[in-house]
Parts: sequence; C-alpha cells; structure tokens
Amino acid sequence: MAAPADTLLRARRLATVVGGSAITLWLVFGAVHLWLGYLNLYGPGLPMGDVTYVYLFWVERGLLGNEWVGIDTSWVYPLLALVPMLAAYLFGPALYGSMWLTIVMMLNAVALVAIIGVQERARHAAIAWWWMLFLVLLGPITLGRIDAITVPVAVVAVMLIARHPKWGGALLAVGAWIKVWPAGVLLAALIALRERGAVMAAAVGTSIVVVAAGIALGGASALLTPITEQTGRGLQVEAPISTVWLWAAAAGEWAGRVYYDQGILTWQVDGAGSAQAAALMTPLLALVVAVIAALGLIAVRRGVDDVVLFPVLALALVMALISVNKVGSPQFATWIAVPIVLGLAWQRWGGVSFRIPAALALVIAALTQVVYPVLYGTLLALETGMLVVLTARNLLYLVLLGWAVGQLVVLCWRPARAAALEPVRAQEGASA
Repeated sequence: MAAPADTLLRARRLATVVGGSAITLWLVFGAVHLWLGYLNLYGPGLPMGDVTYVYLFWVERGLLGNEWVGIDTSWVYPLLALVPMLAAYLFGPALYGSMWLTIVMMLNAVALVAIIGVQERARHAAIAWWWMLFLVLLGPITLGRIDAITVPVAVVAVMLIARHPKWGGALLAVGAWIKVWPAGVLLAALIALRERGAVMAAAVGTSIVVVAAGIALGGASALLTPITEQTGRGLQVEAPISTVWLWAAAAGEWAGRVYYDQGILTWQVDGAGSAQAAALMTPLLALVVAVIAALGLIAVRRGVDDVVLFPVLALALVMALISVNKVGSPQFATWIAVPIVLGLAWQRWGGVSFRIPAALALVIAALTQVVYPVLYGTLLALETGMLVVLTARNLLYLVLLGWAVGQLVVLCWRPARAAALEPVRAQEGASA
C-alpha cells in the first residue's frame, strides 16, 4: 500500500502532466467557449445586445442604405472595426450573433496557439489556464463586444513582439484601429523595447495603409471621430469616477440620478458637479498617461531592461485607460488580460512577478460578471448590495493601477536589470 506522501506526489505529477497537455487545454478551451457562447445567445440580460442590435444595424445601414458609419458619418469606433462586423454578416442577419461568436472563438484559438505553441506539451500552460479562468469569471461580455476582437489580436502581438517586433507593432496598430485601447500597449513597447524603431516602423506603416484606405473610401473626415465623439459624453454608470454619484443618487443627495442617454445608447449618471467632472476626465486621462510615460522614459534612462519594464509599463497604461475614464463599460475588463499574459510570460526571464496582478484581475473579472449582465438592473435601481459590488470592483481597478505605477516608481528609484531579450528570443524560437 502506497504511503500518503507517495500518493500525493503521484497525484501532483499526474496533475502536471494533464495540466501541461495541449490536448487538455484545447478541450477546456472548447468547453469554455461553448459555455460563454451559450450564455451570449440564450442567457438572461441580453449580453449580446450590442452585437445583434447595434452592430447589425450599422452593417445593414451600410449594405442596405448605403450609408457607412466611419466613412459617410462620424463613428465612435476606428475604421477597422467595420471589418469583423461585416464578416459576421456572411450568412445574413439570422446568423449574425452565431457568426460573431465563431469569429471571436477563431481569434482566441490563434491567441492560444501564440501562448502554448503547437507541440504536445504546452508552452506557458499556466498562462493559458489563467486566461481561460479569466474568461469564465468575466462571463459572456468577453465574447459579446468589439473588444473581443482586439484582445486576441493584442495577445498574439505581445507574445510575438520579443522575437518579431515588426509583427508585434503591426498587430498592435491593427488593434488600435479597431478600438483605441491597444495603443496603450503600443506606447509601452515604443518606450520600453530596444527594438522600438522596428515597432514604430511597423505601426506607422500599418496606420498609413488604414488611413489611405479610409481616404480612398471617402471617409477622411471620419478618421478621428472615435476620439472627438468621446468629448461630449457624460459619466457612464460603471466608470470608477461615477461611483461617487451613484452613492449620492442612492442617498438622495446632489440631485443624483441614473438616466439613459438616447444619443449614445448607454446609461449615465447625473447630479451636482457631474458635468464638470465629465469635462475634466479626458484631460486628466491625458495627464495620467503622460506621467506614466514619463516614468517609463526615466526607467529607460536609468538602465532598466526591456524584460522588466515593458510588462509593468503596459499594465500601468492599460489600467490608466480603464480607471481614469468617464466611460466604464464592463468589457473594458477584458483589456487587462493582455498585460497580465505579457507579465506572466516575461517574469520567467527576470521580469517583475505578476502573481499579484494576475490574482487581482481574476477578482475584478468575477465582480464584473456579478454586475453585468444578469444583475445589471439592480445596479440601475441603485440597490445597496450591487453598489457595494461595483465599488469594490472599481477600487480594485485603482489598486491594480497603483500596483503598476508603484512598480514603475521603484524601477526609477532602484533600477533592476534583467537578461536582455536575446535569450528570450532564442529560447522561444527553440520551443516554438
């Protein structure tokens, strides 16, 4: 009879073998996407409302009415966001939602390959397990928005950028031309990486192609509207800054209220000082991004290596775009996966440990799913329990931002050097 210690050791070895198996990971990947797909199509709370109503409306407005958003009219998204929206229309309106989910699953499959490779024994298996747990905890919103297109594109970019900076830069630029937020990761790469010239050339070249296409299609005047369209918005309900007015509205103070803005199709908060706060958020976001970028530049001047700086700087910039923002859509939480995957991958080569932010991100994901979509109505009704959940989630956003900025300050004060990226490229190339 085996001793308990031997049994435990065998169990651990079995778990290691099974957990590191690419076949196991792909089976779990399929199960996760079937579950999330089911929730999107049949779950309560209309989690795919933006896709099956708004995106479909925009596509048919162009195909049937010959008036294209982002070309003939101003639009809240960059020009390339039209590409996946049109692709989902391949089999017509009846299957639009299913096609959207299929496209997202295919892109996520490419991202999984970028993480684990194509061999029987998965590379970075622990990162893949973390990512799939993050998807499940965050819920249907991980697939049911345009952000679901940009996240796998950015994941592939950060997994490639050490060995192929041009491909990484091009993919981040593509992501930014679908939805702006990958520009934060691109900015981090341009500051932190020694190969910033290659990243810049690829990103600029990609952007030139997109801009030229937009001009050729007659949409020159609409190219910058994704930025200008945000300036007149109020405070969205879920944004961290809005938490103060939500509690005020619940307490009957400051003339606080929750209302639906018909122009931009979203729930916002109003009350004493909310208009002034909304007007200040965009310049405040620009200031915070500038300060974080300055810290990154100081770290570079102090000799902090790529492996240490890039993941921390990317996380700080992404969290700034989420936390210091008057828009706070639940799908913004999906962005966090990209710098976390990057940090977990690069900590193996001397980068900062990302265990704490990885754990915080999982909690943020779970709290976000509590808020949206099923119980969203209780938030709009200002029920105390849901206000507590949203407040906790928003505070964790700020904690994660604080962690990343704190790491940057430490790196500026006490530079940490790690092995340069050449060994990383060699090892990754050998195991690919």
